[in-house]
Amino acid sequence: MAKKHLRNLSFGLLGMLLVVLMAATCVEKVWGTGWVVRYVYGASWFAVCWAVTAVTAILYLIGRRVQKHRATFCLHLSFAVILLGALVTHVWGVQGKIHLRKGGTESSFIASDGRVVPLPFALVLDDFRVEYYPGTSAPSDFVSRFALVANGERQEAVVSMNRIFRYGPYRFYQSAYDADGQGATLSVACDPWGIGITYAGYLALLFSGLMFFFSPHSTFRQLLRSARGMRGAGLAAVLLLSVPSVRAQEGLPRVLPRETAAVMGEMYVYYRDRICPLQTLARDFTVKLYGKPEYKGLSAEQVLTGWFFYYDDWKTEPCIRVKSREVRRLLGIGGSYACLQDFVGPEGYKLNADRLAGAAVKDTHGAGEANEKFSLVSAAAAGSLWKLFPYRVICDTLHGGRYRLEWLSLADRLPKDLSYEKGAFVRGVMNYVAEQVARKDYAEVERLVEKIRTYQRREAAGMLPSDLRFRAERLYNRLNNSLPLAVTLVLLGLGTFVYYVRCLIRCRQAGKSVGRGLTGVMGAVVCWLLVLMVLRGVVSGHLPMSNGHETMHLLAVCAAVLTLCFRRRFPLALPFGFLVCGLALMVSMLGERNPQITPLMPVLASPLLSIHVAVIMIAYALLAFVMLNGVAALLLGAMRKDCGDEMKQLQTVSRLMLYPAVFLLAAGIFVGAVWANVSWGRYWGWDPKEVWALVTMLVYALALHPASLPWFRRPVFFHAFCVAAFLCVLATYFGVNFLLGGMHSYA
Repeated sequence: MAKKHLRNLSFGLLGMLLVVLMAATCVEKVWGTGWVVRYVYGASWFAVCWAVTAVTAILYLIGRRVQKHRATFCLHLSFAVILLGALVTHVWGVQGKIHLRKGGTESSFIASDGRVVPLPFALVLDDFRVEYYPGTSAPSDFVSRFALVANGERQEAVVSMNRIFRYGPYRFYQSAYDADGQGATLSVACDPWGIGITYAGYLALLFSGLMFFFSPHSTFRQLLRSARGMRGAGLAAVLLLSVPSVRAQEGLPRVLPRETAAVMGEMYVYYRDRICPLQTLARDFTVKLYGKPEYKGLSAEQVLTGWFFYYDDWKTEPCIRVKSREVRRLLGIGGSYACLQDFVGPEGYKLNADRLAGAAVKDTHGAGEANEKFSLVSAAAAGSLWKLFPYRVICDTLHGGRYRLEWLSLADRLPKDLSYEKGAFVRGVMNYVAEQVARKDYAEVERLVEKIRTYQRREAAGMLPSDLRFRAERLYNRLNNSLPLAVTLVLLGLGTFVYYVRCLIRCRQAGKSVGRGLTGVMGAVVCWLLVLMVLRGVVSGHLPMSNGHETMHLLAVCAAVLTLCFRRRFPLALPFGFLVCGLALMVSMLGERNPQITPLMPVLASPLLSIHVAVIMIAYALLAFVMLNGVAALLLGAMRKDCGDEMKQLQTVSRLMLYPAVFLLAAGIFVGAVWANVSWGRYWGWDPKEVWALVTMLVYALALHPASLPWFRRPVFFHAFCVAAFLCVLATYFGVNFLLGGMHSYA
């Protein structure tokens, strides 16, 4: 009876905490972070609930003699140690900020609750500087050099992003800096015991998890042995590759020849805080304007140069996509595409602020998007978008060197200290190019483009991207159009999914040759996606895992690789793999379809980021497989009455994937916590993404306790739960990114 009460109390409290956590993230969106921190996350009742849950759970495990299974008991005990560390940090840890000015001395800091906390030493800021990516104005690091004075002794210290300074129980992190570069704000954390206890829990979790998977008596190994007899099969299909048209249709505005436009795309341009090929700017320009990387068979370079050299032709071309119906009405257009002239009427610009207010426009986002496209076209036609000419500016130590590089556009005012020869070249060369375009002397145009490239190499020597990165980016721009592949994979996945379910219903197996054919297709998909990832990594200079597009692309890769690993023992692996891979690629194309590659934020320049994202994405891919397996099982149960054995087999497969998925999700969360502790001075901040990741892990962990929760022994309930639980994954990724926001939002 005591065991039953302990079980009900521990799982009941856990369920209540899950509801509280879900509700708190929604309340935070309405009432703000301060409210939920004060009344939920930082409240005494919240800490007591976690403590009682942990204690009752351990007592329940001891009552069931789980300690005999060392790996399982240590796995649960590690979570209790992590919670103990969090409690110690909550009670005795102190966090705050200290503001330093050059030459000034500070011996106290402001805690997060507003208290002034004295320090047993003094800090003196000697220097602060912003370091930039070569040839750009994008920050690569923020570095504070200061001295710590204690007992009459002076100790030099350096703090930068992902590089902390420790002195006794105190840790200092780079937080912010003054606009004049003469001051810096450091985060201060004093947590003598909590971090050590928490990290001990992380290590215990890692080792006990590995013990569990390798122990011959663990539930996972028992499930693995029972699944050895399961065989896979497949369905033959043909992967349709879309081949874009390379011929321009008649009636289009004038453009440069495709080859000449491609040569212009090889010029360097300063765009989105980095130096890249003009081809990249052209591609983003065309996607932003039209919604696709080409326009009716014209390349992106032809479109961009067309707006510059043949403005009168292009201003009447309906190539500006307008999504909002309300904005279309204001512009007076019937279809989805407007020309530049549609934005201007007898009374002036149709979408200015006064007219929008007078028309009571509700779709302000759509109006803003249309305004942005009009401004983009205007900048391209006027030349202000074309930042082609590097210019060295003498600067102080704030920028970490003797000079920094700025880039002049065709519309910029020339600096006074620019020599006459350089000024004449900057002002005249593109005009001369335009003259040769008018004469259709394209050989001379290409020769002049090479002169511009020579000027760029000379003036920006040592700061331009390497030839390898430059060529990799041009190749990436040509290859990176994943939408046709994504649609094909989804259709292929749906077809094979229907086929496999029919095979299950009719109690027959599919042909082996079909399975081999589908395996070959999936292998080709993996190679293609890996090529794109490698190219993007070479171009960006870091592992491509830093934004929504890149993480969904990684999810597609993980799904494809896991498909190849599971295909022999798991009959539904191939259709699931095609579906998850295709859907992930489609999601990665949302928004601007292919987010531009930008320099990595300093706080993201950590190897822990790559580990954190990769582990989480593998866990999500496994959970997606579990969800689709549940859908197949429920369909099978609805169409056949005598399918008990098949339902149990599918349950075994789901449980086999669920164990590593939950473990990887926990490991990914705690790697992220270590990264946060190194970067921001705290390993857990109750950010919405952190909260929902924790909720997802705990929800799925419930399904791993069938001995304590008998409902999960029933295949129908188990599969229905796994399908519904995937909503937590969707909320963690899409709900936080696009609705709840927070520090981790990619949107």
